Amino acid sequence: MKIRLFALLCVLFATTAFAKTRKAVFIIIDGVPADMIERLNTPAIDEIAARGSFERAYTGGEVGGYSQTPTISAIGYTNLLTATWLNKHNVGGNSNLKPNYNYWTIFRIAKEQKKDYKTAIYSSWTDNRTVLLGEGKPETGNLKIDYVCDGYDLDTKRFPKKEKELHIFDIDEFVTKQAAQGIKNDAPDLSWVYLWYTDDAGHIEGNGKFFDEYTLKADQQIAQIWEAVKYREANFDEEWMVVVTTDHGRSENGHDHGGQSERERTTWISTNQPVNPHFHNGQLAITDITPSICRFMGFEVPQPVLWEQDGMPFIGPVDIANMKTSPYDEDIILSWDCLNPNAEVTVYAATDNLYKTGGKDEWIKLGTVPASYRSYQVKSGQLPASKFYKFVLQTPNNHLNRWVQR
Repeated sequence: MKIRLFALLCVLFATTAFAKTRKAVFIIIDGVPADMIERLNTPAIDEIAARGSFERAYTGGEVGGYSQTPTISAIGYTNLLTATWLNKHNVGGNSNLKPNYNYWTIFRIAKEQKKDYKTAIYSSWTDNRTVLLGEGKPETGNLKIDYVCDGYDLDTKRFPKKEKELHIFDIDEFVTKQAAQGIKNDAPDLSWVYLWYTDDAGHIEGNGKFFDEYTLKADQQIAQIWEAVKYREANFDEEWMVVVTTDHGRSENGHDHGGQSERERTTWISTNQPVNPHFHNGQLAITDITPSICRFMGFEVPQPVLWEQDGMPFIGPVDIANMKTSPYDEDIILSWDCLNPNAEVTVYAATDNLYKTGGKDEWIKLGTVPASYRSYQVKSGQLPASKFYKFVLQTPNNHLNRWVQR
């Protein structure tokens, strides 16, 4: 018995001692629609995907639904950062930003862990850190980013204005070098790299050679960051998750965005990690990135925060996807796609939304059914009368949520 116990302890020690340190970086290149990435030769994005996968995704929430969200830059970043849509995070444009910090960003989740995870941001735009992440604000728990490289849009001496806004490209070049150097030398646990100029190229010239050229240059910038990641993996006992994406698509002529056309809503994700069936089921969303990185990093997400997330992980096991609600006389039908018929689905409901204003929702457990049933009928008598309901489906490996407003 003692020998067996000793052997077990040795195995556990070896597993712990030799587990690779996990780190993650996500890169947003602004405003590049999926069809451009698919059409152009982008070696860095392709090499990253060759290790994991590439797929179209969507932004903009549900068209015509309570979560419909404009396809605008700062909104797109916040969709990613919080794994929620506009109806929750409250970022409605690129100016006059008023985030609802009750919906935690991935950076706050990282900083709320027991381990001291180091974070970094490499970005032209200061508001990404000071407003969207809410660094130093009481509402974000006085969040502090450890490595900061941003604010260059305000540095007119180093980056004087150029024709076609090409000083923004110069900033992206500098940000890229800082990010590659920071990853190679400092290796933050969680990094966000933001590259701006592709969006300007689209606004200025629309579809065509100019936009193509600067999308290819963005891929070259991604290559520098990817090389830094590969250096860390080759020389240190580390495993990295890399996610490259965009915040929104574009109008048909390439000049504009903000609406709900298919091209404006269609984004894409390239990752170096193996993916699960959800990644290719036609429902992949920008809101799935934060849950996926959290899973990779092993972050513990408090249940109230987790249940507000509209995304789901595209790595690791998942049981259900694509939750829908529909009225049935006085009842409500909850339905889902079954990815694991052996899982069970537990249904919860709340009749208010106190979480939105910093309160605590009272969740009512309604029942448990096999995932293979693919639906659950909420009887009118199971819940107090209300014009608003929140529903959560919880399984062993993921959750889904939806609102119902009557």
